Amino acid sequence: MFEAVIFAMIAAFLGFRLYAVLGKRTGHEQSLGKPGDEVVVAPKMAEAVDDQRDMKTPARIEADPVEATAATGVRAISASDSAFHAGEFVNGAEQAYRMILEAFWKGDVASIKGLMDEDVYAAFAEAIADREAQGHVLDNRLVSVERAFISDASLSGKVARITVRFDADIAAVTRDASGEVVAGSLTDAVATHDAWTFERDVKSANPNWILVDTDESA
Repeated sequence: MFEAVIFAMIAAFLGFRLYAVLGKRTGHEQSLGKPGDEVVVAPKMAEAVDDQRDMKTPARIEADPVEATAATGVRAISASDSAFHAGEFVNGAEQAYRMILEAFWKGDVASIKGLMDEDVYAAFAEAIADREAQGHVLDNRLVSVERAFISDASLSGKVARITVRFDADIAAVTRDASGEVVAGSLTDAVATHDAWTFERDVKSANPNWILVDTDESA
């Protein structure tokens, strides 16, 4: 089952890679003096599904999580990979989205190293290092994912690429070393619109999808 692709990554140290945008301001870190800024930031794995049932957001599979513009690409991917299921893919991507954001906010780079390649990992680690150098700590919370759907998909040879858009609400607060709030609010959630792109060789025995890009959508 494709379900294995999303949760298997979580169980087997997932195999994505975050885009270098994580080395810049992602929006998940409130900038000083601008607590109302929007946020930005991806997905998937395979087995050990039962171990993931304690995630804060219940697993859900939308009936039609594919935009019309992505339908052709999704059909092509499905034809090349019989285990692929769009709904399960989006469901797993949503779980990974939460997991990666929470790890980033906590500054827990080691736990997500398996989700990205060396270059992206370096950018991600740098963003956390810069935050720590300023003595800042993120006290963020993913309130809800209002919607998650495939906004783009393509198959080039044996390489499949899928972009999932997440419309979420995030409560974000930045504290200094003494615990004082320097930006943001935990009582006012910020609407965020993130587009994460995943890639996989559909002919490979490895079921993991790699996160190759993260971007902020309008």
